[in-house]
Amino acid sequence: MGKAVCQMLIGMGARVYGMDRNVCELDGMEKFITCDLSKKESIDNAFTQIPEKIDRFFGVAGLSGAKTGYWTTFTVNFIANKYITDTYLDKRMDRGGAIVYVTSCGGLMWEKWKKEYIKVMDCKTWDEMVAFMKKISPKDGVGVMAYTLSKRAMNYYASLKAVEYGARGIRVNAMLPGSTDTGMKAEFEKMAGGKEALLKENGAVGRLATSEEMAAPIVYLNSDMASFVSGLMFIADMGHNCEKVLGFSKNQLNVPAALPIYNMKFFQNMLAKQTK
Repeated sequence: MGKAVCQMLIGMGARVYGMDRNVCELDGMEKFITCDLSKKESIDNAFTQIPEKIDRFFGVAGLSGAKTGYWTTFTVNFIANKYITDTYLDKRMDRGGAIVYVTSCGGLMWEKWKKEYIKVMDCKTWDEMVAFMKKISPKDGVGVMAYTLSKRAMNYYASLKAVEYGARGIRVNAMLPGSTDTGMKAEFEKMAGGKEALLKENGAVGRLATSEEMAAPIVYLNSDMASFVSGLMFIADMGHNCEKVLGFSKNQLNVPAALPIYNMKFFQNMLAKQTK
């Protein structure tokens, strides 16, 4: 999705600076910066290499947790975005700026379960957030549960910043993708319980979305076409959430994500067989 977003922005004539752990150099990109979002020092180094003024921020990178541990998954999906926003965007984005975080439909029900993550919002520094993360889960915690928790936290955080930054004329939105055909498809298939189960997460359309189909609304949210849109949880899942709300499909998200039982060995072993 991040690559598709960059390609679309380059085609529109934007000056694009890409940051990721995996190299993705595109014709027309102003600069690509290798950046490990799980490490504060790597983020700090990356932001010394871009212009002082930031017009738009696209927080697209993320981990499923299927191949990464709890701490790393939560750090990349939530802590990195909060740190970047609080440390850099807050000071380097002016009125008219816009932010979009790519969260997940897996982070729905965030309003109901906010007691599980609400305290991390009060953390002021990277180290405080890491300490919170370590407090709620041991080092060998289940990564896929950190995925759900981190995406719920991001949906809350996006709402919080939309209200806070509104007075400054800066818009903040969240894009919640449905199941998409990306390099992480195999991980999400195993997490969902198989290919057919993953397809059902996109309603009745019977296929996965393309990266370009997700890039378009991501770019829209940060464009002037959405100049009065802020605080939106933009769900792009071909109506699957509607199926759940209407009772046509079971809502498997109506469960806590930070129960101590998730860190017990028998649960980890069971989940490991599913996501291996």
